[in-house]
Amino acid sequence: MSLLSASVSLTRYKVEGQLETPILETIAAGLNKNVISEIDDRSLEKAVGWTSLEKPYQPDFTGSAFVYGNYLLFSLRIDRKTIAPKVVRKHAVIESDRRLAESGRPYLSRNEKERIRDQVMDRLNATVPSTPNIYDIIWNYEDAILWFFSNLKAANEELETLFLRSFDLTLVRLIPYMAAHYTSDLTDTEKDILLGLTQTHFTG
Repeated sequence: MSLLSASVSLTRYKVEGQLETPILETIAAGLNKNVISEIDDRSLEKAVGWTSLEKPYQPDFTGSAFVYGNYLLFSLRIDRKTIAPKVVRKHAVIESDRRLAESGRPYLSRNEKERIRDQVMDRLNATVPSTPNIYDIIWNYEDAILWFFSNLKAANEELETLFLRSFDLTLVRLIPYMAAHYTSDLTDTEKDILLGLTQTHFTG
């Protein structure tokens, strides 16, 4: 989801850990190490990686193109290929029938059927274009706060995993409880009280 959209979904994170200096060079290296790879001509079903905010289909992290003062702007891109199950079944049946005719056997084993299905998936994936989904990111590296423009569970999990792999930093979602713990000026005693709080269930 774009930060320039008319309506947005947003997840706020606290960034835990320390970046190696020089900080901007460390971040650029992490982005380049896990930049999105194109899979349209490959048999892969999914690709996850970083891309540029302004040119999401031509990622470029050279120089400081992603730096805006204390803020870093870039995007998470998730490309997926979707093939209808009926299409997979059609091609698997055709291939199974062909192999039975060639071998003269009455049936195929379960392992043979699974291998045929995998081969069909690989062949179809190599011909199907992927659908890109792009989620923008704003990262204030000095305040260790990051805004991710999505609250989809799968997208957030991909972000958290890739962020850790790229920068060796942990993202902590700032739900109200965590926001109170990290961003408010609570004393140690008040934080202990906060840890002991339990959920209240309201019924209408």
